[in-house]
This record gives sequence, C-alpha cells and structure tokens, in this order.
Amino acid sequence: MALSRSHRVTMNDGNTIPVLGFGTYAPRRVPKSEGEKATKVAIEVGFRHIDGAFLYENEKEVGQAIRAKIADGTVTRKDIFYTGKLWSTCHRPELVRPALEETLKNLQLDYLDLYIIHFPVSLKPAKEMFPMDENQKVIRDSVDLRETWEAMEKCKDAGLVKSIGVSNFNRRQLEMILNKTGLKYKPVCNQVECHPYLNQGKLLEFCKSKDIILVAYSALGSHRETQRVDPKSPILLEDPVLGAIAKKHNRTPAQVALRYQIQRGVVVLAKSFTEKRIKENFGAFEFQLTPEEMKVIDGINKNFRYLTLSIFQEDPNYPFDDDY
Repeated sequence: MALSRSHRVTMNDGNTIPVLGFGTYAPRRVPKSEGEKATKVAIEVGFRHIDGAFLYENEKEVGQAIRAKIADGTVTRKDIFYTGKLWSTCHRPELVRPALEETLKNLQLDYLDLYIIHFPVSLKPAKEMFPMDENQKVIRDSVDLRETWEAMEKCKDAGLVKSIGVSNFNRRQLEMILNKTGLKYKPVCNQVECHPYLNQGKLLEFCKSKDIILVAYSALGSHRETQRVDPKSPILLEDPVLGAIAKKHNRTPAQVALRYQIQRGVVVLAKSFTEKRIKENFGAFEFQLTPEEMKVIDGINKNFRYLTLSIFQEDPNYPFDDDY
C-alpha cells in the first residue's frame, strides 16, 4: 500500500508532503550499504517520503536506492518526496546554493522536494562537519539567518527545490524569519524532535497558527549512541502507557507513537534498518486512536529531550533554552 492522496497534507506553498516519512540517519557503526538497502525496502513497502541530510554522509547511497527503485519501475521521480538539509558550515548566503548543488550531485537528482536549514547555529565554513579549535570547541560563525533564508528562496526560484523550510528552530527564530522585511516564502515546515515524552504542544500550536507544518524526528525515541544520547535516558517504546494502548489495538508501541503524531497533524519520520520494523512502521495507517487514548498519551509528556546537541549550547542561536 503506497501512500494515497489522503496520506499527504498540503503545505503553505501549495505543494503536498506525505505524512509518514522514512528517516535515513544512521549511527556511524552502521555500514552505509545498510542505509541503501533499508531505503529500497522502505520504498518497496510504500514509503514515498525520504528524509536525508548532508550531515548523515550517506546521500550517495540513499540516492542510489531511490534511482534503483525508479529504474525498476517501482516508483517515478514524482512519486518520491525527498528532503535534504543545509548544514551549519554553509549558512553564509553565498554557500547555500553550492551546498544544495552538492547534495543534488550526491543524490544524482535534478531537484529536491524540500530543503531545510538543519540547525540554527552557524559554524565556520570548513571541510569538516564540526570544525574544532585547539581546545576541541566548535568554531562558530556569525551569520544572519535571514540572509541564509533569502539564499534558500533563490534556490526555490531557480527550480532546484520545490519547497523550503527549517529544522530545530524555536518560536523566536521562526518569528525572526516570518517577520523578515521582504519575505518571499514562509518556511513550509519546522522539523524538530517530537515524541510522547517531548510532545512539543506549544510549538505545534504556534506552527499551526502560522500555517507551518511540524515534522517530528526521533518520533520513536532515539538511537542510543553514547556520544549523542545519555544511555540512562528512558526508553520511550518501553513506556507502559504506549504498551497498554498497543496491546488493546493489537499493534506495536512504535505504531502507536507514529499514529499519535499523524492524528495531531504532525508529519512524522520513522527510521529502522530491519525489514520487519520498516513494514510495521508503515502499519500506522491501519488503525485509529480514540480521543481518550490521545489524551492519555498527551499525559506522558515529560518535556524530555534525547538530543540536546549541547556542543552548541554557548551559541546565542542555540534553540533549546527557550520554553518553545
């Protein structure tokens, strides 16, 4: 079952986005070939929204998977909705288009469906993803993100990307873009960490009021990589509330966590490298949660963030110190 039209939502620029996406981030220990294999499986299962990023360092493999599925007739390019991300070392306006063109070259695609600013903190332009000084501190850059946004708008005008948005922005940062003099295109989305332990209720309401779609990453909790996530952090999919609701519907806790987001009007990303789980995740369309169950899941929110990205904490643009 591929995503039908009813499984897409319209963004503020008139383009549509599938409400369930396949995330392609993989921890370093996972061979890049696994990402290619998993992306092929996801497309075969019915996923049409593929979420990637330059930072993930696997654009070539993901691109190969997409092109293989186009070549064998499973999908056409138009069926696939691909999201790419502008990394922090390329925020200077003159670096935005070259960064996008590099992503297109890696993927071997003519255009992206969505291109988003990955993180609001700017880093010094460098070959490394995280340029460091002699004290092992990231070297930051001072860039006005409104100018970065203008460069994104030009990429849309040039036909290199159909829609543009942001990621990890808080309300204040969204307002800075929305209130920009001469704004041509509003961000279509804000991709943020969002799951039952961090349900982003206030940010979701704000985004809805501005006709910006919230896209949820880490929707099933997070990969437990010690350098990124505290190993003592709670395991979302072991939550008894999700377990009980899953049992009632004869579903998995992951399917319940994904369904919860879909019913809130959130576009949700799921990532997995096992065929069985990829298939299971796509089953989020096959059942419905009651209003009472939605309320109960709302009640387990702890405002708990798996990914604090504390490496950026000293930067004035660090987004996670604000309430939302």
